[in-house]
Amino acid sequence: MGITRRFKSYFLRGMAVLLPTMLTIWIFIWGYGFIQENISIHINRGLVRLIMLVQGEGGVSKDVLDTIWVKGPGSIAGFIMALIAVCMVGALLASVVGRTLWRIIEKFIMNTPFLKRVYPYIKQVTDFFLTQDGQDKLSFSRVVAAEYPRKGIWSIGMVTGSGLKKVVDNIEKELLTVFVPTSPTPFTGFIIMVPKEQTIDLDMTIEEAFRFTVSGGVITPGNNQTATATVSALPKTDSESKEER
Repeated sequence: MGITRRFKSYFLRGMAVLLPTMLTIWIFIWGYGFIQENISIHINRGLVRLIMLVQGEGGVSKDVLDTIWVKGPGSIAGFIMALIAVCMVGALLASVVGRTLWRIIEKFIMNTPFLKRVYPYIKQVTDFFLTQDGQDKLSFSRVVAAEYPRKGIWSIGMVTGSGLKKVVDNIEKELLTVFVPTSPTPFTGFIIMVPKEQTIDLDMTIEEAFRFTVSGGVITPGNNQTATATVSALPKTDSESKEER
């Protein structure tokens, strides 16, 4: 029994330390493979056609070029060219001409029957995670805890304002407008107005509050070293328990 418990403890400790690293590496490898299979391969094939066009007849055969540029070490060229193309698009959109052109394209998308039902929501998500403007538009000032959706149940939310004036004048109390995000998608949630005295100011940044929501409450402020925290929470071996005694 002691050997089984010790093996389980060591196994869980090893998984707690290695799993975050392995998942991070897997995500990057998956992203690289996705770009290679869906974008880079087409760029590489176009590069092969360009080489054949430039060299004319009597040059290197298409099979040899495919082996080098599509299936071989030259396939990295398509990946690099894709990254450069994305940077060039970003640089173009930073200019007045680029922004004007993109507004025309977006207007066309928003007027297309099927695309206009999907595009705005995808854009909202990508803007939130990838652009500073998307996060600044939320105008969150601080993080509070409020009893929502009923007394005795506490939810965290971000203060966005001071409440509707009509409601404030009616109840004669200082209100806070609070955005309560849903898990695991914090870019959606509920807007509530709650008396200021019924909220608790939390020592959390907006970023920490979103991490807390996305992780389902697993990642809390001051707990960024999740692997270390997980390891310390795992069952101790018999030898460790004896040492503490």
